[in-house]
Amino acid sequence: MAEPFPLCYLNGEYLPIDQARISPFDRGFLFADGVYEVMPVYKGRPFRFDAHAERLTRSLAAIRMEDPHTRGEWRDIIAKLIEPNGKVDQYVYWQVTRGAERGRNHVPLPVIPRTVFAFAAPFPVAGAEAQQNGVACITAQDTRWARCDIKSVALLANVLLRQLSADVRASETILLRDGELTEGSASAVHVVINGEILSPCQSHRILPGTTRGVVEELAQRMGIPHRATRISEAELRGADEIWLSSAGRELVAVTTLDGRAVGQGKPGPLYRRMRDELERYKTELAAQPW
Repeated sequence: MAEPFPLCYLNGEYLPIDQARISPFDRGFLFADGVYEVMPVYKGRPFRFDAHAERLTRSLAAIRMEDPHTRGEWRDIIAKLIEPNGKVDQYVYWQVTRGAERGRNHVPLPVIPRTVFAFAAPFPVAGAEAQQNGVACITAQDTRWARCDIKSVALLANVLLRQLSADVRASETILLRDGELTEGSASAVHVVINGEILSPCQSHRILPGTTRGVVEELAQRMGIPHRATRISEAELRGADEIWLSSAGRELVAVTTLDGRAVGQGKPGPLYRRMRDELERYKTELAAQPW
């Protein structure tokens, strides 16, 4: 990831990111008591802002917090962060924690001012080789907590699982629980079997991915069969194609899994169609107000 742009937002102020200071008693620091969002920005225009803002509000509600800002206030905060960077591809990270409380108390959940932090950074463009040849992944047992549908800042389990793939120079760790596919350590996973795109059912076990939603919408308008269903480990390993989707990765094909080729060992025909359609969709949105 590239270094962030110089300006950040913290609790109502825009300031140089090197001057941002958060209390060591912040519950986000002590308990990972907070949630976050990451949103792509293409040519200076946020991508699917409403979907990201809605997921943030939903994650906050799941940990018994109200959203500290209205949708319009979030829009203003983000606009002032990205506009100084010009019409470049970037991403916005924004985070809300329960706030700073003197002491270290597990309960009750305190009613204190929330800590709101946001910054923008250059978008991590996938290399030409990854787009042309796909990426390698490994599998591991899903050892995360039981509420993966909350986009929590408590990401230690994800970090450790992602490190497993980094250790063997793979791109992602695809997770299995009770013999079924859940998701990647930092991505949604789609499989293609007999011309149909399959994704795991939405549940507490997986994050409701915004980019996954884009893939499903584009499949609908392209007339490609798609559905959410339980996907066994055997179906994953025998799939014709496997894709990863996320805000940072966009869409990438998995061409080897645990050292074995997926399908023909190269990005498949449905992936290439979907990737082209995604680029067209991004161009469509770039001309529309957000």
